[in-house]
Amino acid sequence: MSVRISVTKTVAIDRPYEEVHAFLADPANWPRWAVVNIQSIEPTDDPDWWRMSTPQGPAKLRLRARAESGVLDHDYVDDTASWRVPARVVPNGDGADFMITFHQPPSLTESAFREQADLVDIELATLKKILETDRAGRADRDGGTG
Repeated sequence: MSVRISVTKTVAIDRPYEEVHAFLADPANWPRWAVVNIQSIEPTDDPDWWRMSTPQGPAKLRLRARAESGVLDHDYVDDTASWRVPARVVPNGDGADFMITFHQPPSLTESAFREQADLVDIELATLKKILETDRAGRADRDGGTG
């Protein structure tokens, strides 16, 4: 077994931990913030899996969210690869930190992996903007607290 390259991204969000986790725990919200990787998402007949449209084609997402521990681990599967992505929301004062770790899949070169990981910065900035500027509750009215 070998250790693969990993990248962990973190964003601090000025919104209560519970609200950040609830928003992220609802896959229906993901196209709003994961703007680089998810074009649309819908539930499937299997309640654990969601069907997505991505720039690379169709994919599936399974989210394993646990509010009490902040876990937001998820599995991403498309025609070329399968990724297990650990993610957490942790309290940070009156706000929260969202952390997500990516491991280089065998199908990507190191440079391609790092390029893709860098694009996550756009998504995390979008997530922060949505949750911090939407404090009046639009995200909640749109079903964001899942």
